[in-house]
Amino acid sequence: MTGFRETLREQRWDDHRYYHHSRINQSLHLVSAISFLIAYVMVFFDPGVAGLIGWLISMNSRQAGHFFFEPKGYDHVNQATHEHKEEIKVGYNLQRKVVLMTIWALSPAVLYVDPTLFGLFAPWASLADFMRQVAKIWLVVGIGGLLFRTVHLFFIRDVETGLVWMTKIITDPFNDLKLYHKAPLFLMKGELIDPGLEKHVRHA
Repeated sequence: MTGFRETLREQRWDDHRYYHHSRINQSLHLVSAISFLIAYVMVFFDPGVAGLIGWLISMNSRQAGHFFFEPKGYDHVNQATHEHKEEIKVGYNLQRKVVLMTIWALSPAVLYVDPTLFGLFAPWASLADFMRQVAKIWLVVGIGGLLFRTVHLFFIRDVETGLVWMTKIITDPFNDLKLYHKAPLFLMKGELIDPGLEKHVRHA
């Protein structure tokens, strides 16, 4: 368990120092974390609503921060190129995220073409029915994406790395809430880049 916790700490630290320089990105991760926690609760009462919250709010805000606001140039704090960081990324780097988000975005089209989704659903009769069925598909896409990368890591790394990464992803909303709850305050003060990262990396 000591090795598991240490690997989890390392994955969280690498994710923070490599991919969360922008205060806008951190603030969007705070929005994502709060909405994910709401989705975690809702999945026990209404999985469809949980799927809608998880993708429309949580995932979109989270990935928008990475794609549009995080610096893509040379990382002077960590002395690493963007390409190097993408290559060593344990989970979904930007290229893999594009694939995942494309599957998410195109999945409603499958249900529109075949309202029964190969016999799995009763044909939708209203927009509300359509959205509820889409939400269930999105829930499967999210869980499937998590499990796919976890098992993939079993083969390209090792079982512990995969299980640690899955644990990290599931618990990220709690960790992000802890790390980034002050990010909007710093952003309102005009601070666009986290100045504390350089200090933390230097003493890590």
